[in-house]
Amino acid sequence: MPTLFVGHGSPMNAVEENEFTEGWREIAESIAIPNAILCVSAHWFIPSTKVTAMERPKTIYDFYGFPPALYEQQYPAPGAPELANTISESIKDISIRPDQSWGLDHGTWVVLRQMYPDANIPTLQLSIDYTKPPRFHFELGKRLAFLRDQGVLIIGSGNLVHNLLAVDWHNPGSIHKYALEFENVVLSALNEKDIEMLIDFPNLQDLVKKAHPTLDHYLPLLYAKGAAGSDWTYDIHNQRIILGSISMTSFKFG
Repeated sequence: MPTLFVGHGSPMNAVEENEFTEGWREIAESIAIPNAILCVSAHWFIPSTKVTAMERPKTIYDFYGFPPALYEQQYPAPGAPELANTISESIKDISIRPDQSWGLDHGTWVVLRQMYPDANIPTLQLSIDYTKPPRFHFELGKRLAFLRDQGVLIIGSGNLVHNLLAVDWHNPGSIHKYALEFENVVLSALNEKDIEMLIDFPNLQDLVKKAHPTLDHYLPLLYAKGAAGSDWTYDIHNQRIILGSISMTSFKFG
């Protein structure tokens, strides 16, 4: 399987038809149907690494202030407890604890509802340990690459630029200069296969802080890129910055 980084944007993408949801479906149609899905969502950002291990993960509404119809949506995909145990047992030197309390948050189910609307593919989430540096997440992504040979689709779900404090709600088409600059830095690093730039951004910390006041929405990219291995190409989907400071750009690695 390839690996994906998906810019998930607003939870409303679960119920709307737009260029981004169309792009997600195009990605799904371009690859084989996975045996299972492992999603690393920006919205399970905790001080440890866990993997969901329940038979039936719940749909989590980790947002507020949206229309009632959004809270009526369900994504009843089965879980994958055996796969969760495989992940936990295969990576011995990192504590990856099976979890029975989380579920599928909107970084996962909003995207999958558009990509795989039948909700019939076993799905699990991996948390992001916010106590660890970016390199840890890239290296863990590399360690998860064996799942691709088992038909598991690894998805990192976040946004390439994500600064909610700088969102221009009155001008959806606006693009802040630093948002475009940061996205171009990432694209250049991918083109040049400059992994160090993707992980540490030497001498660009001021730009990084503007594009990502916290790294929760960036780190999923490192999982997708890490799991893609060393011999990789990539395709770009949904390349667009909206509301000034949110990038919807998505990548398929493989």
